[in-house]
Amino acid sequence: MKVAVCVKQALEVSRYLEFTADGTRVDPAFVTTMVNEADLSAVEEALALVESAGDGEVVLFSAGEDGADEALRVALALGPQRAVRVWADGLALDDARTVGAALAQAIAAEAPDLVLCGVQSADTGQQSTGPVIAAAWGVPWVPVAHGLSLSGSTLTLHRDFEAGVTETVEVHLPAVVTIQVGANVPRYGTFKDKMRAKKADIPVVEPVGLPAPRMVVTRLTAAPGGSGRSLEMIKGGPADVAARIIALVREAN
Repeated sequence: MKVAVCVKQALEVSRYLEFTADGTRVDPAFVTTMVNEADLSAVEEALALVESAGDGEVVLFSAGEDGADEALRVALALGPQRAVRVWADGLALDDARTVGAALAQAIAAEAPDLVLCGVQSADTGQQSTGPVIAAAWGVPWVPVAHGLSLSGSTLTLHRDFEAGVTETVEVHLPAVVTIQVGANVPRYGTFKDKMRAKKADIPVVEPVGLPAPRMVVTRLTAAPGGSGRSLEMIKGGPADVAARIIALVREAN
């Protein structure tokens, strides 16, 4: 059994931030990166399915520049066998349709039985990667699932609703499934897996013939209420810094 899992390097933005000169990105100096939490749950589901099947592999995919390798290595350390990064100059990462088509190309070349994604990313929260890949690849899609089990080519999974209702679904493979946040507790990788992930060769696949983006980010602005306030760099010696801090405190009061 081969399971493909999409992994994203999500961004955590500082309360105090600045934007790039063109106004379309947060300055990298004001962000930290992390592996998207829901994607790690998807990795755990994939590993459990392959272990239950008794044979197979888990292959990771991520669309992004060089920094996406960091997220792939973190996920590789949990036990997946391989990772692939998808990237091309001009790939519009803000357009879900374009990114999904790029990922679908690379995934289809591997011909997996199942594709898993986290239900949404922690930074943009679009819940779009899974359905876009399914549409581009032409396979069924089941959202917000947990508790996956496999019998032959039929995957059984569960979906939770309000008022304590749980839906049990069967879908024939190949298919795409998005995994609910907190669906499981991702394992800790072994020392051997961590060392393997650190040294792993991560090939870059360049997609071709992608659809033109239909959404383009033209500008970012700071949210009102102070959540996106700019950082002021105070110049001068200790006396100048102290004087400016005192002035800012007085202005705030």
